Parts: sequence; C-alpha cells; structure tokens
Amino acid sequence: MPSNRPVTPSTLSVKDLPWQISWQKDKCSLCGSCTAVCPVNAIELGVFRKRYIHADIKPAGSSSTGYDIFYGIRQKTDPAYACIGCGMCSMVCPNDCIMPLKSDEADKLRFHIDRGGQPRRRGGRRNNGASLLDRIKFIRISMLTDPALDAGRHEFEIRTLLGRVLPPEESLRHFKENGWVPPIREIYPLIIGAMSFGALSPNMWEGLQMGVAYLNETLGMPVRICTGEGGCPPRLLRSRFLKYVILQIASGYFGWDEIIHAIPEMKVDPCAVEIKYGQGAKPGDGGLLMWYKVNKLIAAIRGVPEGVSLPSPPTHQTKYSIEEAVAKMIQSMYMAWGFRVPVYPKISASSTALAVLNNLTRNPYASGLLIDGEDGGTGAAYNVSMNHMGYPIAGNVRDCYLNLVRLGKQNEIPIFAGGGVGKNGNLAANAAALIMLGASGVVTGKYVMQAAAGCLGSEGDRCNICNIGLCPKGITSQDPRLYRRLDPEQVAQRVVDFYLGFDTEIRKIFAPLGRSTSLPIGMSDALGVDDRDIADRLQIQYVV
Repeated sequence: MPSNRPVTPSTLSVKDLPWQISWQKDKCSLCGSCTAVCPVNAIELGVFRKRYIHADIKPAGSSSTGYDIFYGIRQKTDPAYACIGCGMCSMVCPNDCIMPLKSDEADKLRFHIDRGGQPRRRGGRRNNGASLLDRIKFIRISMLTDPALDAGRHEFEIRTLLGRVLPPEESLRHFKENGWVPPIREIYPLIIGAMSFGALSPNMWEGLQMGVAYLNETLGMPVRICTGEGGCPPRLLRSRFLKYVILQIASGYFGWDEIIHAIPEMKVDPCAVEIKYGQGAKPGDGGLLMWYKVNKLIAAIRGVPEGVSLPSPPTHQTKYSIEEAVAKMIQSMYMAWGFRVPVYPKISASSTALAVLNNLTRNPYASGLLIDGEDGGTGAAYNVSMNHMGYPIAGNVRDCYLNLVRLGKQNEIPIFAGGGVGKNGNLAANAAALIMLGASGVVTGKYVMQAAAGCLGSEGDRCNICNIGLCPKGITSQDPRLYRRLDPEQVAQRVVDFYLGFDTEIRKIFAPLGRSTSLPIGMSDALGVDDRDIADRLQIQYVV
C-alpha cells in the first residue's frame, strides 16, 4: 500500500463499503460531471500509474520496464465520504460508464459510523422493508358485475370528515351552553403529511402547494397538506390557498409567532390545526432540524439564530401529563380562531395511545386524533431510534377504533393513521386496509417525496441523507445549488398524477364492496390475512 494511505483502525477497502463504484475506463471522457454532482464527494479524479513490461525477441532475453500514466475516477474509502448509492453519477454521465453497485457481503461501515463519539443520525426510513399492511387482502366482494359497483363506470366521491361529529341532541345542547358547535371539514381521505418548510427545500414545498391548489380548484378534490412544525412562508398565510393547509404546532413553537401575527390579515381560515406531540419514526425523541439546513430564511421564519440545530425542547413545566397538554393546547388553538377551525393532536403509535384517545372522548374541543406508526419517515433520527423503537400502525388503529365502538363514539371522533402507508408502493391498498380497520383517513409523506420528486431513499439504506441537507435531488436541501435541480411545476404535475392514480385504485377496491356512497370505515369483515396470529390480533378473518 502506498505510504500516503496508511492502515489505521478506520481504514476500509472499497469491498468493505455498502456501495461500490463501477467505472469503465475505456468509455469515460473525463468530463467531471460525476464528481461534480456527487452529494457526499465519494468519488474524485485520480492519477494512476500502470507498469508494463516490454520484451524484445532480439536479442534474446532482453526486456524493458516502463510506466503509463492515466487519469480516472477513484472511490474514496474514508467512512466520512462513503458512497450512499444515490446513483446521481450514472444519471449525469454522458457515456454510461459509471454506476454504484450494492455490495454482496455484510456492511462493515456500520462499525465505523460513530467516529468522534457521535452515533449516526439518518434521514429516511428504517431499514426493515417488511409491511404487515401488504399482507392484508380484501375478501368481501360482490358476486355480480354491476355497473353501479364498477369504479370505472360509476362516479362516486371519496370523502371523509375532519372534526368532532356530535350527536344531534348533544350538538344542540352544546350550542345552547357554549354558543358554538365543533367545526367539521369535508376532505379527501389521503392527506399529505407534515413535512416542514425547512425539512423540505423551497422548490419542493412550492411544488406540493401548487399541486394541492390545482387538485382543489380545477379537479374538485378536497386534498389537504400539513405544514409540519416550523411555520410557513408569510405569503401563504395571507393567501386564499390557506384553506387547503393544515397548520402544525409542536413543542418548539417554531414559526408560530409568524402565524399568530398573521391571523388578523388571513383572508380564509386554515383547514385545521394539528398539535404534534410525537412522531412514529422516532417516538419520544422529538423533532430535529440539523444546523446544515437552518439558513437565513429558515432562521428568520422560525425566529432562531442562523446555523444552529433545532431539536424540539422538552415539555413546559406547567404541563404534567399528555392529557393536560392536549386539553390546554386544543382549547387555546380553538380560541385563537374563534372556534371556527378544527384542532386535533398527533401522537406516536404506542401502547398508551388508548389513554390519549379516552381523554379526547371527554373533551368536546377535540376534533380527531392522528396516530403515527413506526414505519413512517423522518428528517433525522438516530439509527437506534429508527430501527428499534415504535409501534406498528395497524394494531394501534384497530385498538383505538374498537375502543370507540365500545364507548359508542366510533362515528364521533375521526382517527387518522400514518406511518409506512405506501411503504412498498401499495398506497391505495394500504390506505383501504387502514380505513377498514377503523381509520377515517390516512397520512403519507415519504410516498409523496418518492412519487412527486423521485426521492432516491430506500429501505436498503440507499441515499437516506435527508438530515444533512445534501439531498442529490434537491428535495430536502436548503442549498440553492441542489434545490434548483427541482422544478416546482414538475413536482406539482406529479402530485396531481399520483392523486388521480390513487383515486382510481381505491375506487377499484371500494366499489366491489358495495360501498359507493361512503367510506367503509371499520368494515373489518371485508378483510382477511393468511396469518392466524395477525388475524386474531386485528380481529379480522383468517384465510388460506
């Protein structure tokens, strides 16, 4: 080994890395596109020396030795610059001479990612690709081919309700005592989940908002998008498009001053207010926007110094429990908008979710409950949190719905589910399964990034560097050199396309069930699974 590459405890060979660069010298024109576009500087232009031996026939036995010098691409083996397998090099290469390949043996990089005493933080999803939702089948199907049941020939609307639906007599009593009734919104049952202005790039965020506006105003689909914690651009707060937005507030209150100050100037009310208490992909760990992404604009909107990491602060000392926190925050947010806007909490899926739900049943201000399961994505979390903490969404939603059934309130408080919906591309099937298990609607985030902007992250830990602001597609970066790669109008078009595709697929599931007028919420007799333990746990049919 050359003297300038000494062997140390952290020395790795290319074979030891999870992704290896395949480069073909004879096709490469040394244009430099691949090294320029690599987000983690995993490859560099190198100078190579190749020895050759030239043997002469006459006189016999004589030979000469020489060296050829040539230039080429070299992969770095320093763990700090390990290839992430995003494939951007192959996308820009004009000669198709370079490509990342997955290693055929165990990843040894995992033993070197805690250098400096810091465990690895990773964006994206956990590495386990399994999904229980993909195993659920829809087994109650009409025996007749009826145009009224055929999604391709019969038009019916897919809608759900967001808000507290009180019984008529209770609603009248509540109005007489309080002078108002809980507000209700009719929305599309697939919500674009909370991804903040800060976690996403400006171009990505603008593209999502444009797509949602088109779906509502041109196609008549009441799609809603959640801002995530961190506020939003002031111009959105003062525009007529705010009615398509769910504003989120979390323990950091980042960006909330801007929202409160804009209330007198708002042309319309937001769709709802979501209070985030937990995130399924890192339950109990809080939010985290790392300093890489806190530029001048983000710092100004959030009211913090530029270039500092923003972890969610701990709960204020005046709140001693989740129940008290929920009650205080819901009531204060209702009052801020004059009791016109639905307010609901978002919690991590957990064995204690039932305690939160039971508290909401006694709170007339609560407009619903969003439960986020373990398979959801996240901008940044520790490996140990993403891979070993959390609760599957299917069982948690089922427990909460059956609890509402026992209380006789299953049609009163809507439950929304998120966390791994569409994880393996089966968005409509996963959403339909959760709705039939008891959810009134579903929330998805990572699927939107993959469908609308071509996110390269995967369950095999490909890319997944959302946390450090080096997203090769410019989806989760605040660096203008990266996010300018993303065209907001193309993102908007893809948002519209995937919603229309989802709408077609979910109709194909609901129509043969004979439910063409309302969502089959809790219609569990239409579900089956080929595992007896899962069937018993979810109280659905066991089929083989």
